[in-house]
Amino acid sequence: MNAIEQFFGMQAGWLWLILAALLAIAEIAIVPGVFFIFIALAAIAIGTLTLFVDINPAMQFVLFGIFSVISVYSGRYFYGRQQHVGSSPNLNDRAAQMAGQTVTVVQAISADAGRVRVGDSEWPARGPNIAVGRKARIVNVINGYVHLETVD
Repeated sequence: MNAIEQFFGMQAGWLWLILAALLAIAEIAIVPGVFFIFIALAAIAIGTLTLFVDINPAMQFVLFGIFSVISVYSGRYFYGRQQHVGSSPNLNDRAAQMAGQTVTVVQAISADAGRVRVGDSEWPARGPNIAVGRKARIVNVINGYVHLETVD
């Protein structure tokens, strides 16, 4: 038995568990949101298995590859089926967030031109004729133009 076989044969289970811990740390601290956690699960499976069953190094790597593929695809399947609906579904859609807001006209509105103050910024606007200083409600945002309706 050469040194490599002896090293893997005697401590293989612990090496796999250390690899699993390193992969989990990489997932959490360095590159979150990748898939290292699923590969870490495969390393845990191989490490636990080799602690109780004597498996040669080549078979350990083959099983690790198989378990990695299974765990990654299982994770993709599990997370792909979940619908991620947060408390703010329009969080990254500024235009959708603006729909329904009441704004102040800063440049007279017509079908072709005008500007409104939305929060701390001004947006180009279109809609019915609305005078400066009047309030209007945002219906939607299309191609960077805020489309308005009058507020009664």
